[in-house]
Amino acid sequence: MVALVERTQSKLTLQTLDIAADTTAIRSLDWDRDRFDIEFELQNGTTYNSFLIRGEKTALVDTSHEKFRQLYLDQLTQLIDPRDIDYLIVSHTEPDHSGLIQDVLKLAPEITIVGAKVAIQFLEDLVHQPFQRMMVKNGDRLDLGNGHELEFVSAPNLHWPDTILTYDHKTQTLYTCDVFGMHYCDDNIYDEVLELLDADYKLYYDCLMGPNARSVLAALKRMNDLPEIQTVATGHGPLLRHHIPELVGRYREWSQAQAKAETTVALFYAADYGYSNELAQAIAHGVTKTGVAVELVDLKFTDPQEVREIVDLASGIVIGMPPQTGEFASVTHAALSTILAAATSKQAIGLFEAGGGDDESVYPLRNQFQEVGMKEVFPPILIKETPNASIYQLCDEAGTDLGQWLTRDRSIKQMKSLDNDLDKALGRLSGGLYIITAKKGEASSAMLASWVAQASYEPLGITIAVAKDRAIESLLHAGDRFVLNVLEEGNYQHLMKHFLKRFPPGADRFAGVKTYPAGNGSPILGDALAYLECEVVSRMECTDHWIVYSTVETGRVSKPGSLTAVHHRKVGNHY
Repeated sequence: MVALVERTQSKLTLQTLDIAADTTAIRSLDWDRDRFDIEFELQNGTTYNSFLIRGEKTALVDTSHEKFRQLYLDQLTQLIDPRDIDYLIVSHTEPDHSGLIQDVLKLAPEITIVGAKVAIQFLEDLVHQPFQRMMVKNGDRLDLGNGHELEFVSAPNLHWPDTILTYDHKTQTLYTCDVFGMHYCDDNIYDEVLELLDADYKLYYDCLMGPNARSVLAALKRMNDLPEIQTVATGHGPLLRHHIPELVGRYREWSQAQAKAETTVALFYAADYGYSNELAQAIAHGVTKTGVAVELVDLKFTDPQEVREIVDLASGIVIGMPPQTGEFASVTHAALSTILAAATSKQAIGLFEAGGGDDESVYPLRNQFQEVGMKEVFPPILIKETPNASIYQLCDEAGTDLGQWLTRDRSIKQMKSLDNDLDKALGRLSGGLYIITAKKGEASSAMLASWVAQASYEPLGITIAVAKDRAIESLLHAGDRFVLNVLEEGNYQHLMKHFLKRFPPGADRFAGVKTYPAGNGSPILGDALAYLECEVVSRMECTDHWIVYSTVETGRVSKPGSLTAVHHRKVGNHY
């Protein structure tokens, strides 16, 4: 069975089709979504996948995003009378998968919600009504009849603390929600052409799974006990059927590399409180730009021994302040005490508020860590209102500062590592001097660049090499716009000095600099020799840089008789 609901003006589509015996996928296709969470600049939209399994009893695996409310519920009621659904399996409670649970409960109040203990606790605050529940743990089974015996695999912290995977022994289908997913929207339900999916699959892993590499490896180990997997029914993007060993193997390879990282940051936060999830992800994203691993830890559901072990492994510690009161207050207070007792003066520290309205105060804890002798790499991040793009940019930059501080010795060692003759020869590659400026919404940034080159005639295009740990990197994804300011020979030192400064997280890069807005909204430097307004088309990943290819939309020379400033280096293994 295949049914397509025609695309609406807002470009939301539903797709339903049978994927195995007695099993129907309901895919909510969000064609035009261009951002997801804090980390993602989406190139190809996304999907929210839900599944209906019919045995003697019927189970619904996950729901959809609330933006699909009417489309999804109409389609669900066409497929089945909701009162005939016996179980609603909640893979995890992130709103893009659980956004319609309350609506399903209204249609089927007798339904039993199946989830991890943590998920059931989260749902009590989410649905605001009594419901029947079944808490499951790793290895538990649920028999739907007609051979559909479901086995649950515990996968906490992938990417939420309450994640479970569900394996149907009859169809050999593993329902994984976020795990092995990607933000990729098209009408093809399966992973036929792997090359089209590679970049989105890797970005998804890096942003959501990479910060929990140890948890990924633990989940993969539990999956080894399952029989053969014919289909991986993901929560986002295409389902996996053609390249399962390859794609699962990539998770193992990437996670093993992360777990072996020389340097790790332990990021403690209270999941599902205030804006802690989003803020923690933004900080973690900034840290991982520098090649430092991150371990995300929920203060509410981690025992003291595990907290101590994680602190002992970490070179840096970041804490999102939990609520002062409530059901988990005593648990989180004990966790904070354990962190404080285990921390040493050799470690770095950073603190942020969650913005939940009942946050523990940052300053008493800050004082205690300072008494231990810990280095505070960034000042406390205080949340006084709903976080906007500039707040998330501040968090990203704070994480990057922390990672750079932790790897400073390694960076110096790398500068000295190249052969002397090769180093000097490489340094003879000269380039112009430019300042890239970008503004997107409330977020703006700038960087001094010298690795710039024209790359095409038709259309006119340029390439720029941008280090992965540069703050502006997050504003240079496909579709983003920026200005390339060309510096003038003999009149660039003041601009070079200004933009080479180390700015604190969230600081205004343009304070005290004469600018005016370009047509694309980014700042043009008043003292620039020339400028080009550009749009990012694509990016190629290198080891420590992104090569950003952009088309040039317009440009102007303000001083026709002047020359471009040129940068000559003595060595080639650093700027």
